[in-house]
Amino acid sequence: MANVEEYELKAKFLELKDFCNFAKESDYIELVEWKNGEGYDVSIHSCDGHKRISLTHGEFRALTVLINLM
Repeated sequence: MANVEEYELKAKFLELKDFCNFAKESDYIELVEWKNGEGYDVSIHSCDGHKRISLTHGEFRALTVLINLM
C-alpha cells in the first residue's frame, strides 16, 4: 500500500466584487501554494464559469512583467 501524506494547504481567498465590475456576489479568486513551494494554483469562480491555472514562480514573475508592460 502506498504511503499517504497529509498536509495543510497554504491558501488565500478574495471575493471578486471589490475588484471586477462584472463580478456577482458569489464570485471569488483563490490562490493555493503548491506543497513543494515551487508555484501556485489559481482558481477563479466568476460569471464566465470556473477557471484554474497553475504557474511556477518563474511563470508568475514573467506574467507580472508582461502585465506591467501593458
